Amino acid sequence: FSPSVLGTREHWDAAYERELQTFQDIGDAGEIWFGEESMARIIRWLEKQKVPLDSSVLDIGTGNGVLLVELAKSGYTNLTGIDYSPSAIELSEKVREKEGMSDIKLKVEDFLAPSAELSGFEICIDKGTFDAISLNPDNAVGKRKQYVRSLCSALKPEGFFLITSCNWTKEELLQEFREGFEILEELPTPKFCFGGRIGNSVTALVFQRK
Repeated sequence: FSPSVLGTREHWDAAYERELQTFQDIGDAGEIWFGEESMARIIRWLEKQKVPLDSSVLDIGTGNGVLLVELAKSGYTNLTGIDYSPSAIELSEKVREKEGMSDIKLKVEDFLAPSAELSGFEICIDKGTFDAISLNPDNAVGKRKQYVRSLCSALKPEGFFLITSCNWTKEELLQEFREGFEILEELPTPKFCFGGRIGNSVTALVFQRK
């Protein structure tokens, strides 16, 4: 991919500072990455698999924290969200308070330089964070490799990793996560037709850590 400002911390700090101000002004939590359908897709899969409600869940790059709120509303009780942008965490804390979900744990943390306690999760979820890392102007390839290493240390063996991406195809994601992970399932995403060919604008996969 071409390097992009979307891959920089400065961009996301500024974006979440704006969203934080908007939330304080009018109570709007801001954009839901990949839309509400993407959250419903994740929750449907967890419910179909009968994943216990007390399973430890990590939302990587939680942004405004809305996914965690939806998981909490669905009964999940052991939820953690991290983001390297302090403004994102401040926004997600305000969203958490507004929704009365005080049990959701939130912290400022860079997934590419994780703290020691970021481990032992049974489920890790990524909606767009790997995409953003892939656009970093500074050594995106190295950062993607570090992401996989961080994921291996955060996720328990046999734990589930659910990733939603608009930059990567299924085949490319299989290649990126070939070390330490195996594909379990591709989740259905909206299809589009262009020039007589049918494709997906979003890829959603479930991996299991070996």
